[in-house]
Amino acid sequence: MTSYATILAMEWGVLGHEWAAQMLQQHIVHQQVRHAYLFTGPSGVGRRTLALRFAQALNCTQSPGPGLPCGTCRTCQQIEQMQHPDLAVVQAENEGGALKIDQIRALQHSLSLSPYQARYRLALLLNFEDANANAQNALLKTLEEAPEKVILLLTSDSAENLLPTIVSRCEILRLRPASIETLAVALQNHWGFPVAESNLLAHISSGRTGYALHLHNDPASLEQRRIWLDALQELLHASRRVRFAFAEKQFPRRERDLGKSRQTLRQILQVWLSYWRDILLYTAGSAVPLVNLDRENEIKRLAAILDFNGVRSCTLALENSLSLLESNVNPQLLLEVLLLDWPRLG
Repeated sequence: MTSYATILAMEWGVLGHEWAAQMLQQHIVHQQVRHAYLFTGPSGVGRRTLALRFAQALNCTQSPGPGLPCGTCRTCQQIEQMQHPDLAVVQAENEGGALKIDQIRALQHSLSLSPYQARYRLALLLNFEDANANAQNALLKTLEEAPEKVILLLTSDSAENLLPTIVSRCEILRLRPASIETLAVALQNHWGFPVAESNLLAHISSGRTGYALHLHNDPASLEQRRIWLDALQELLHASRRVRFAFAEKQFPRRERDLGKSRQTLRQILQVWLSYWRDILLYTAGSAVPLVNLDRENEIKRLAAILDFNGVRSCTLALENSLSLLESNVNPQLLLEVLLLDWPRLG
């Protein structure tokens, strides 16, 4: 029999986070709502969704039960779209950019005002790991002396990437992906996806419900993934000249000042990293499920050709490149060096 917590999590759209949905509901029911919550976990795992459902439950005007959002009233719909007058959303202006102190100061001014029409005034700070040290320190005063009827909701990839003084003042909810099997079944039964698509999306997303739903709703993302994986296959057989040409193509001069190419490179490297990790799993004889299930035959062939140490080096190089991309390095040079170190297959 399906438990109440599981039903609640499914209704909230936060599969795998039954405990978190039930805990937040109980905080509302027993009037024990904290002034700040920190939702951590990998991108696409459901951090923002859970925070928004909690915000809806706090302010819903037609609640079907204690601590539950209806999802259909004007307040719930505005919060879902992140356009409610009592909900302030703060995040870095550009992907990969920094969340700045001026944004925190503007938030603090808005939080000093009484709620306009809701029970609580809410602040949703997305990907707070992007906040620089000054911005994080600026938020401390609000965390320490939060105005009445103000609740802060922070999301981050990891609590360890935030200042300890920030973390210690928040109720922490550490979210983890659902199992691939659980997500695949839910995509079929709850969202009505075909069996083959459900299985593939569960693998590609590694159990992250939000990312799986994003891929379903945005077929262009799946197509772009296919293009990047096809490019990886071609580059493994390509000469240095072709590899240099590929790297140069990712950074057209007209886009260099916009930062668009840097964002695209980050996405490419993440897709490639998932592929090299799959090859590494095969070469190591691991039983861990593949991410790129639709590329299993290719992965098997490469695992038979490449040795474990070589695959491991390529995987570590990709992880290092992603880290370096966050610092002030030349992204085109970074990609060129990465590709030059890849093996060339006959």
